[in-house]
Amino acid sequence: MHTRTPWAPSALVLALLAGCAGGGDGDNGWTVLDAQASAAACARIATQSGLASAQLATRYVAAGTRRPGTATDGDYLPGHCVVTGSLDARTGVDGKPYAVGFELSLPDQWNGRFLYLGGGGNDGTLRDTSLSSSISIGTPSPLGQGYAVVSTDAGHQGTSASFGADPQARIDHAYNAHDRTARSAKALIAWRYGAQPRYSYFSGCSGGGRQGMMFSQRFPDYFDGITAGAPAMRVSSGATVAAMWNHRRFSDIAPRGGDGRPVLAQAFSNGDLNLLADAVLAACDAGDGAADGLVQNAAACRFDPAVLQCSGAKTDRCLSSAQVGALQDVFGGPRNSAGQPLYAGQPWDPGVRDAGWRAWTLGSSATGTPDSRYITLMLDALRNEFFTPPDPAFDALAFNFDTDPARMQAFSEVYDTYRDDRLAAFKARGGKLLFIHGMADPIFSALDTVDYYQRLAASNGGIAATQSFARTFLVPGMTHCSGGPATDTYDSLQAMVDWVEKGVAPDAIAARAAATSAYFPNRTRPLCPYPAFARYRGTGSLEDAANFRCAPD
Repeated sequence: MHTRTPWAPSALVLALLAGCAGGGDGDNGWTVLDAQASAAACARIATQSGLASAQLATRYVAAGTRRPGTATDGDYLPGHCVVTGSLDARTGVDGKPYAVGFELSLPDQWNGRFLYLGGGGNDGTLRDTSLSSSISIGTPSPLGQGYAVVSTDAGHQGTSASFGADPQARIDHAYNAHDRTARSAKALIAWRYGAQPRYSYFSGCSGGGRQGMMFSQRFPDYFDGITAGAPAMRVSSGATVAAMWNHRRFSDIAPRGGDGRPVLAQAFSNGDLNLLADAVLAACDAGDGAADGLVQNAAACRFDPAVLQCSGAKTDRCLSSAQVGALQDVFGGPRNSAGQPLYAGQPWDPGVRDAGWRAWTLGSSATGTPDSRYITLMLDALRNEFFTPPDPAFDALAFNFDTDPARMQAFSEVYDTYRDDRLAAFKARGGKLLFIHGMADPIFSALDTVDYYQRLAASNGGIAATQSFARTFLVPGMTHCSGGPATDTYDSLQAMVDWVEKGVAPDAIAARAAATSAYFPNRTRPLCPYPAFARYRGTGSLEDAANFRCAPD
């Protein structure tokens, strides 16, 4: 482990800390603890905190310790105590051990704020609490800013969904583990600093976005501000149905390998997807006033892949009729044999050319054994958790769109979060909610988030009234949570803090593309609250956010 001169706050932080020296709360909400006393207190947490049904272990990380796997000065950590906890240990009905695991980092210099990092996938691991949320990758380390930060494995250990054989593990994954983690973290914070957090925040993407929505509904008084990125609000019903639908449609047109099975990854070449992305741009890019490689005015986009259909044999300049038909089916959304929709379709977006889109939908396997995330992740969850009872040997290509959705209904009632479109208690207590969703997300459709937000608005007096407590930001080009031809780097946590603590609602969120972006490095854009979008002012560089404004039409 590398160390250097102990971390010290900046001049600005020192100014904020004036009057807080020696431990205890200042008027500005900071608690500053001596490093030696901090290390001693950290060691006592395991035996003296009094947390019920818990096994705790602690380690003190000295200021100036480099974050593992990093090499730059900005990656040194402040002094903090890491508490690793195990709650409610038990043996499941499947004979396996279970517990609610969590990691809580408690900084020596605490700003009075608490941040809960959401999980994702099947959970089963503890997220690094020295990092930011996966839907706020532009946020400097919240721990480094003085937040107390927690994450949880959601009640099981390991990323397989096989825990679904245990009924309590399903309940833990849905909500109970998160309730237990949030309450336990706040109890430990109170023990450590002698005070509850002044402000509590949640931030997560994908499954973490679902968890944020769950908190706003089941536990509306736990958090002052919740950021829900790409929320998996229908993951145990419609979104996984769509994954099976998309897998079937793409498998149907994929060439067969030597074993007679479809080679899914070859249903579309990278050239085919580039052709599709370019055609989407030709049809929809200029709708925001600028041909800049981003479809900002998605609501006005009208596109049909039939414009790409070959008039004769397939070439690299056109798509086969089978490919066009599969795209129309996939982007139109799954339906049963009566034509009833089972989930939202997907918006047309040039992000289809990105490797992140391929990873979910097609994968890269050159054999008849597919490795798309529809199979490696979603099929696992469907078989073991979303079906009641579990069906561990279920074949994705055998999914029956008339009868199998009913097998998912029981768990959907517990797990999914799309039903409550009022949020009365969360709104009444003054909670703030941000939705952020990439328009090229291939697993949780941005159109589903738009539908939820429209229903929320209808229940709360319209868009303008709803924006007083909930706002939605769509990110053109972004695939699942990040990536793609997008300005996908932004500080949504600070936007939430400003809204909650200063009353400054986000009329735009400053976003940029990474310097290493393969599409438009260092480009900046405003992310705009739905239904507004970033419109070009008509002059100036297309790379500069200053030349765009959030416009309603």
